[in-house]
Amino acid sequence: MTLLLKPITRLSLFQTHFQIINNNNPRARARAISVSCSWSHEAHKIVREFDPKIPIEKAITPPSSWYTDPSFYAFELDRVFYRGWQAVGYTEQIQEPRDFFSGRLGNVEFVVCRDDNGKIAAFHNVCRHHASLLVSGSGKTSCFTCPYHGWTYGLNGELRKATRISGIDDFSINDFGLVPIKVATWGPFVLLNMDNEILQKDNIDTDNVASEWLGSSSELFSLNGVDTTLTYVCRREYIIECNWKVFCDNYLDGGYHVPFAHKGLASGLSLDSYTTSIFEKVSIQSAEGGSKQKEDDRLGSKAFYAFIYPNFMINRYGPWMDTNLAIPLGPRKCLVVFDYFLEASFKDDKAFIERSLADSEKVQENTQMEDIRLCEGVQKGIESPAYSTGRYAPNVEKAMHHFHCLLYDNLIN
Repeated sequence: MTLLLKPITRLSLFQTHFQIINNNNPRARARAISVSCSWSHEAHKIVREFDPKIPIEKAITPPSSWYTDPSFYAFELDRVFYRGWQAVGYTEQIQEPRDFFSGRLGNVEFVVCRDDNGKIAAFHNVCRHHASLLVSGSGKTSCFTCPYHGWTYGLNGELRKATRISGIDDFSINDFGLVPIKVATWGPFVLLNMDNEILQKDNIDTDNVASEWLGSSSELFSLNGVDTTLTYVCRREYIIECNWKVFCDNYLDGGYHVPFAHKGLASGLSLDSYTTSIFEKVSIQSAEGGSKQKEDDRLGSKAFYAFIYPNFMINRYGPWMDTNLAIPLGPRKCLVVFDYFLEASFKDDKAFIERSLADSEKVQENTQMEDIRLCEGVQKGIESPAYSTGRYAPNVEKAMHHFHCLLYDNLIN
């Protein structure tokens, strides 16, 4: 699925792990801090071009530089994605001992695994010898062996074997384990927190994670069927030529664009029933089905659309749930991962699944392609000299304004 300008008292993730690995090189450490302070100063000026205190009726949207400037992109990775809980996967990916999956968020390569005792752990997916990635994709393994020089790590991150190091001085095997990342689960989701401060805590309380990630909205997710009883079905991935926030903005416009851009989807929803509720770091949009479908139909009688700051979306409809994760790949590119889940009572009904997925391909695939075209068009427009800032439609774009205000708070504090 997450606060610099106190750069002296709180180092960025890059600086922190640079120190972990290069703690005997103060000149390199000082250079890293100098570079970080330079881009954070420039980004800080850009952040202040948006004022979250102005009510939505009079508010101006963030400037186009939030969506295009390379220094701003680096800054928000540190402030938004390298701190706080981030959704990165789901528990079925590590359902059994020795299961693992890997991924990337910004410049962070990570691996999540379950050891022989069933304990979940997460690490930077980087060998401590010469920085090779250890694994890719997902699977099952008893250890992580570097494909470059054979250094081997246990699923607890400990270095088990360092090959051909006879003659090396001042080397302690205990100092070269994998760099850990805090991991937690909520419902069917796996969350990571890359903030170095939280690494000092041995135990992560599930209730605290729910409070930090979902705030007072957590009970609504359970009431709307977002839980561990759902069965994973399949995944779709799309690379989109737009800033990750463009995709989120599109999701958060309160159905504004649906009747104009998604006529197939619009026919299945009662847009007059669209409502938006705002919570601490969550916004929830809901709408009634366009017709009173049976509960085993693909859309059901009600759709529940939840956005969890900064980049995770949950869509619950009928017996289905799909999630959208917008992963930044650069100032003008993102990867959007769609995962599909189904209520357990339908998991063995192959005919229903095939029929529903076929319907989904007609509507969802078209909708996704339409959204991709929209988002890529918006990115091109944002980069045009004709555009600087825009306005909000107050009755429908409350969730988008809330998202921008949360970003400001993260980036300025």
